[in-house]
Amino acid sequence: MTDLNAFDYQLPPELIATEPTQQRDQSRLLILDRKSQSITHGSISDLPRYLNPDDCLVLNNTRVLSARLFGTRQSTGGKWEGLYLGSNSLGEWKLMSKTRGKLNPGDIIELRPAHQRSLEKQVTLKLLSKDTEGYWTALVKSDEDHHSLLAHFGTMPLPPYMKRNLATEEDWERYQTVYAAQPGAVAAPTAGLHFTPELLERCTAQGTRIANVTLHVGIGTFKPISVETLEAHKMHSEWCELPAESAELLNQSRRQGGRIVCVGTTSVRTLESVAQQGPLQAWQGETDIFIYPPYQFQAVDCLLTNFHLPKSTLLVLVSAFAGAEFIREAYKKAVEAEYRFYSYGDAMLIL
Repeated sequence: MTDLNAFDYQLPPELIATEPTQQRDQSRLLILDRKSQSITHGSISDLPRYLNPDDCLVLNNTRVLSARLFGTRQSTGGKWEGLYLGSNSLGEWKLMSKTRGKLNPGDIIELRPAHQRSLEKQVTLKLLSKDTEGYWTALVKSDEDHHSLLAHFGTMPLPPYMKRNLATEEDWERYQTVYAAQPGAVAAPTAGLHFTPELLERCTAQGTRIANVTLHVGIGTFKPISVETLEAHKMHSEWCELPAESAELLNQSRRQGGRIVCVGTTSVRTLESVAQQGPLQAWQGETDIFIYPPYQFQAVDCLLTNFHLPKSTLLVLVSAFAGAEFIREAYKKAVEAEYRFYSYGDAMLIL
């Protein structure tokens, strides 16, 4: 049995990054070499020098939705806040909800735009039922699809530790990767936030391949583990896809002796979900894979990732990849060197 306390650490609050760096590729980079067990310091802009011509960088091209919502309760006029988590073909949305007082099935929420938008558009949510995790299903009264409604009413769903209700103009740009293409995430795949078009060009110019996958990051990714042992944790499901052309690029790299270098834990979970079923090939569907020590990785050779919250599934995955002791030492060094932590923070490259 694996004790969750093994994945805890102390972080001074001032090291939590609440704003992005001035430029994406200015972030610092902690380089972990598993073979030599060495830890060195660098910058994200140094990344190409650690990549080989036949390597393949794996990017998660999900796009973050304007999923944070505000409204009023029709019955009381009280304020309501919500987070869009998904929808179905019946026009029902899955939501996290927060309000004073108790919400009941049948309650009506009138949405109001989070930012300065036209007030002519009026949309209501009728709460239908609440599941065992506390998430609501609501019926949306509108002819428009969820993408256009969220774009009009919502704001960028920033993590709570950034301590601001509304996304700034800078957040709209920087809490989204430059290669985001497939809308569906309610949180950013944060390791990808460091890339600029120029940095990607420097990688491809030396022969490194780039393969895209999609995993729509759900709120469960950042949910703390609430059980005492990892074996008892039930992982959330997220939709992901490995396109055929990406599978071919990955297999080419492997055939030519190159490494598969995942950008972010979401790319890792996508590839490992496919690899559990056999050789890498086109696949899409829901995954609830939970990677924890002593997991045997089948599809990933190197990992670029941000620094994660204590006792999180993300920190557990990284510990499975690099070794729990090595990650503990790396995080200790990162704190001592005052690296910036979490979504807008610095990164580590595990070779």
